[in-house]
Amino acid sequence: MSIDTCTSTSTGTEVLIVGSGPTGLVLAIDLARRGIRHRVIDRAPRGFPGSRGTGLQPRTLEVFEDLGVLPAFLADGGPCPPMMNWDGPRQLGEWELVERTDPTPAAPYGEVLMLPQWRTVEILGARLAELGGHVDFDTELTDFSQDADGVTATLTHADGERETVRVDYLVGADGGRSTVRKALGIDFEGDFVDPRPVLLADFSLEGLERTHWHIWPQAPGGMVMMRPLEGTESFQFLARFEDTGHTPDAERDATPEALQRLLEERTGRTDLRVGEVTWSSTFRARAAMAGRFRSDRVLLAGDAAHVHSPAGGQGLNTSLQDAYNLGWKLDAVLRLNAPDTLLDTYEAERMEVAAGVLGLSTRVHRADQGENPRRGTETHQLGIGYPTSPLTRELRQDIPEGALRAGDRAPDAPCKDPSGATVRLFDAFCGPQFTLLAVGYEADLPSFEGGLARTYRVEGPTPDLRDPDGHARAAYGSGLFLIRPDGYIGLATDDPSDVSAYLREITGQG
Repeated sequence: MSIDTCTSTSTGTEVLIVGSGPTGLVLAIDLARRGIRHRVIDRAPRGFPGSRGTGLQPRTLEVFEDLGVLPAFLADGGPCPPMMNWDGPRQLGEWELVERTDPTPAAPYGEVLMLPQWRTVEILGARLAELGGHVDFDTELTDFSQDADGVTATLTHADGERETVRVDYLVGADGGRSTVRKALGIDFEGDFVDPRPVLLADFSLEGLERTHWHIWPQAPGGMVMMRPLEGTESFQFLARFEDTGHTPDAERDATPEALQRLLEERTGRTDLRVGEVTWSSTFRARAAMAGRFRSDRVLLAGDAAHVHSPAGGQGLNTSLQDAYNLGWKLDAVLRLNAPDTLLDTYEAERMEVAAGVLGLSTRVHRADQGENPRRGTETHQLGIGYPTSPLTRELRQDIPEGALRAGDRAPDAPCKDPSGATVRLFDAFCGPQFTLLAVGYEADLPSFEGGLARTYRVEGPTPDLRDPDGHARAAYGSGLFLIRPDGYIGLATDDPSDVSAYLREITGQG
């Protein structure tokens, strides 16, 4: 005898986000601060429990500043520790994995910040709650269909109850094995960067100093690494298996007893004591990308759209940037009068970036096989931009070589307001709106209604901001720069009429 489960129907949600990892949470935060009615679901019973993606690049820290979560990350995170090479029980010496750079006026965050992914999820979840949002755990997307006006999704709860939800758009942020992507029939092209399996675990450990990231690169059976996790007493453990036919099992091979044996075999140290194992996983480094990031009213973001080797710390950061790119475009379509085709630019912009990052992370992975490799500033993601985007307009003439251009990331700069207080350009950009930055420009400027854009004059007869040390002029030169809500220069021009025309074309307002 079968028992029918109850089915309910709900409406009023504009965007359904499938997956409550960092990608889904960043998108939810951005939508919440814009007043977009959204819902986040996850079939798991709670937030992600492991350390997996630990490196937060400088560009991600800039995004976190705008979203209002950076202080929590800076309080809990820390710099990448120096590496310590070992050969059995013998120390060989330390070296730096990352190129350490100082902050500059244009780039206020100089190097990667390390923090376990579970803590990243906690911080983002807390920020979403502050904005009135939450995650529906134990809730699985089991079916969906779309038409010209929206998406109808079937959700199944842990108790078996089914719920039908009608939304304008659905975003699959549900990981590399994405249910959404598979249901759409979108190809996921790619291959293994490295066929050797890897075991990853979080555990308590006695006997190892917390001052370094410890690595045995030539350990018998395969390299092993351990590093202290910020804000905890735990270590992250990583072991590579040279036998590509061996498949480690997270439950069998990551028990305290199994890890104790593995450590002794590979490190030659019998003084290390493994305690509680709080999380474990296995993987083979892969690089793959979806053939499309958009299928009408369904979009893919994060690992659902692209997966990377963990080398270089690009995957999580690229995924967060997907969400940050998508949020303001959904807002423009749902709240303003932007054409639905604006969402096509999400795919156009982020597919190009993802392809570039896949190449970078693969190169870094292969370089890591050498002796004492180092990651340079190319991993910071500050140089990523959209110069070929259909949203990019560079309308100035006679631009000097090497000058800032439309499509580039908008730099920061410390300025002064009329009272003499310091105001950074990032303070001016902060929020969900466009920002018109007029640097050394004296003509009349357009006005904007409804919070679409804010205007700041830098220098000139009636400035909003002074540039006493010349940092803004050094970064921008002169002209009119329309900064997109995600911090990139959409338009650079010398004619203020271009600004209104651009906003009308892109958003339907202006």
